[in-house]
Amino acid sequence: MTEKMRAVFKISPEPGATEFRDIPIPHPGPEDVLIKVAICSICGTDVHIYNWDAWAQNRITPPLLYGHEFAGEVVEIGDRVKEIQVGDYVSAEGHIYCGTCYQCRMGMRHICSRLNILGVDTQGIFAEYARIPAQNIWKNDPDLSMEYATIQDPLGNSVHTVFATDIPGRNVLILGCGPTGLFSTAICKHIGAEHIFVTEDRNQYRAAIAKKVGADEVFLRGDDVEGEIMNATDGIGVDVVLEFTGSPVAVNQGLKVMRTGGTMALLGVFSKEFTTDLTDNVVFKYTTLQGITGRLIWDTWYRMRSLFRSGLNVDPIITHRFKFDDFPEAMDIMRSGQAGKVVLYIE
Repeated sequence: MTEKMRAVFKISPEPGATEFRDIPIPHPGPEDVLIKVAICSICGTDVHIYNWDAWAQNRITPPLLYGHEFAGEVVEIGDRVKEIQVGDYVSAEGHIYCGTCYQCRMGMRHICSRLNILGVDTQGIFAEYARIPAQNIWKNDPDLSMEYATIQDPLGNSVHTVFATDIPGRNVLILGCGPTGLFSTAICKHIGAEHIFVTEDRNQYRAAIAKKVGADEVFLRGDDVEGEIMNATDGIGVDVVLEFTGSPVAVNQGLKVMRTGGTMALLGVFSKEFTTDLTDNVVFKYTTLQGITGRLIWDTWYRMRSLFRSGLNVDPIITHRFKFDDFPEAMDIMRSGQAGKVVLYIE
């Protein structure tokens, strides 16, 4: 093994400011594993870091090796690691939990009070090798495609959101055609939703992907969403709303077209507070609101494995493939919005 590796760094607190650096290959600690990264993918979080928006300015301290979606092969293990072996084909849960706080002890490791996020609070995986705590390693099925293995972090967000509600046989409204909204559309179709409505602001490229993976109707800005949905549901409204936009307008629209006694699960992150009519939209409608963050560790991962084994198809969502050396071009296409998921192969 060479002593150096190539890695992508956010080098300074400004837009862009990303470059390749040659750095020492890390050595695993007693409870870590070292992975030779074979493939990685770009997340919306990585775009925030690249763009240096308000969230990144308040959270990120450059220089930072970023990235957290990947798959690869274990090449070295720490002295105390027992369950993982050299040669294992793995991905990783990106939320690094302490295991001892109240939430962890109550089985809610995804909301650990000392949570660190891979590639945000710690050094990430846009590199030829990655050091990861063994507790966070997930062994992939040997026949799982690398492109599916690398997108389990965002797919897991969608799985968590979908399975927080009751989907089979139900009418569903999905707010947003970003990757998590698209993954959720595919999952809802796979597990037997009755009718899937999807909203997208202006991005016709992603709206077309939504149709490919199972959306029955996709509404763009200016469409009569409320009228169309109420007509299609005989005036009842949808049973479930899945929110991925972080848009107050979208949330209020979703609450309006939800049936009495319906459920809304929210993964979208809002930039500021907003006003809604809780009395009419939530209290009198007997609405259930469920906030979602991350993935249930490890319940969500087992559900993903079962979905893959039963034939879940998300191929249309993985739209662009690059070599690792072409990271700048890959980031540009992801930032353009004219992409689903963008993956990079590391040779």
